[in-house]
Amino acid sequence: MGKLMEFLRPYRVYVALVLVLTFVQTMSSLYLPNMMSDIVDTGIVHGNQPYIWREGLLMLAVTAGGGLASVIARYYGAIAMAGFGRLLRSRIFSHVESFSLKEFDEIGTSSLIVRGTNDVWQVQQFITMALTFLVMAPLTAIGGIILAVRTDPGLSLTIVVVVPVMGFVIWLVMRQGFDLFRSIQRKIDTLNLVLRENLTGVRVVRAFGRVDYETRRFDQANLDLTDTSVRVFQLMALMMPLVMLIMNLATVAIFWFGAVQMNQGSFEVGNLMAFIQYVMQIMFAVLMVSMMLFQVPRAQASAARIQEVLELEPGIADPVQPLPAVPGSGIVQFRHVTFHYPGGEEPALEDVSFTARPGEVTAIIGGTGAGKSTLLNLVLRFYDTSSGQVLVDGADVRAMRQHDLRRRLAYVPQRAVLFTGSVLDNIRYGDPQASAEAAMHAAAIAQASGFVRDMDGGLDAEVSQGGVNLSGGQRQRLAMARALARHAEIYLFDDTFSALDFKTDSLVRAALRRELKGQTVLIVAQRVSTVMDADQILVLDDGKLVGAGNHQHLMHDCPVYREIVSSQLSPEEIA
Repeated sequence: MGKLMEFLRPYRVYVALVLVLTFVQTMSSLYLPNMMSDIVDTGIVHGNQPYIWREGLLMLAVTAGGGLASVIARYYGAIAMAGFGRLLRSRIFSHVESFSLKEFDEIGTSSLIVRGTNDVWQVQQFITMALTFLVMAPLTAIGGIILAVRTDPGLSLTIVVVVPVMGFVIWLVMRQGFDLFRSIQRKIDTLNLVLRENLTGVRVVRAFGRVDYETRRFDQANLDLTDTSVRVFQLMALMMPLVMLIMNLATVAIFWFGAVQMNQGSFEVGNLMAFIQYVMQIMFAVLMVSMMLFQVPRAQASAARIQEVLELEPGIADPVQPLPAVPGSGIVQFRHVTFHYPGGEEPALEDVSFTARPGEVTAIIGGTGAGKSTLLNLVLRFYDTSSGQVLVDGADVRAMRQHDLRRRLAYVPQRAVLFTGSVLDNIRYGDPQASAEAAMHAAAIAQASGFVRDMDGGLDAEVSQGGVNLSGGQRQRLAMARALARHAEIYLFDDTFSALDFKTDSLVRAALRRELKGQTVLIVAQRVSTVMDADQILVLDDGKLVGAGNHQHLMHDCPVYREIVSSQLSPEEIA
């Protein structure tokens, strides 16, 4: 928790004002019972009307001053807490943006969402309570005890009995709630995971008729969280009546012993009323501390989860002295590259070496799990090699800033991802400075200009979240147009032609040949028809490069390639 306090530093003036104003409010509340006692004993009992008016007006002024201090303290406290939350969420987001895919896999997307929202809110709530009670509770308790003892030392012995009993009851209840508060955050993670999986996979759920199963799965996670929350709130609900019972019993005892002393003439009515107020303030201070302590386990759990994210160092970082960002021709080389996924026993790629040159199309083909997408991920430096080197224009990608490397690349992922906004916004994601004409040209290369013109608004037509108002092939072509608008040195297509029909596939590849004459193009594909006319075809089998060359060369020298071709094409087509 302490490390997160650095995010309050820009608001330290506001925090100081809150503490000072809370001190003023507390002192005014401690002063009021003494004034009330004087009004009763001096004014009412002795019939001194001018004194009543004078002290009454002063009492109203003190009350108004304390109330005003409280309002201003809450106002500045709200500003400080809102700013604290904003800075902390921004820091979490920016730090998460630097994560490699390994860190995302390690923590989980659902957990990261909860940590950046719900956990930050829990810490905010705790600090808000702490700013209020940190000054008020100790001052109220200490000041109440001093004033109560000064009013009547003998009657103050009730405090010695009541406060420990009250503290023991609160501790007993809180001890049961500590573990429950810690488990609530983990169960929120689980609920968020189930909900997110169901919403993102709604088509699969419905296609396989698993709605009832997913409903039961969600209900189980929801009920688990609800049961834990109910137990926590039951404990909190139990504490309040117990505390109030102790406070009321203490009030009865004070009235009893105070009445005895009043009969003896050693105690006045005003003093009795003031003493009761002091005892109530002491016990309310204990109650405030207990309420704050009740939030400690949950706030600690949330703070620890946030700190875990902030302290997690990205597995892929920029070098201390990166190579200068200079344009190049775009030659991509793999030198004896071996790569293991974290926790994987077998390498995803093993001793892979090849060169992809500008002006050539290098296609990568192989069976499922052969390592085709992994190869592109290493070029993008989403992962670092276990051994060997990935070079761009002779420079190791690990010696470059990630930003500089990726500015030279244009990537079309296997699963087309579009963002909420217009068609033009999505194409301009590749180049924010692209004109509408340039965006339409990129769409034309990707064979997307036809359906874009037919959409209501053309380039200004809205794209729904995830592109759900477009077909799979349309999303794929817009993703290609986004990459083509970038004017990069190296283009990476990760099985992006699988969502296209054979005619569109052929048209897109022909357009790419015309437009990308001087660029390096790497295409991952499953279909032989997509790679047959490539300048260089790399054949992967179980992570090993088992063949490299053009179609005719591989048909003669590579059994794995011949097997892939024969499984997709008829003998007439092969001939």
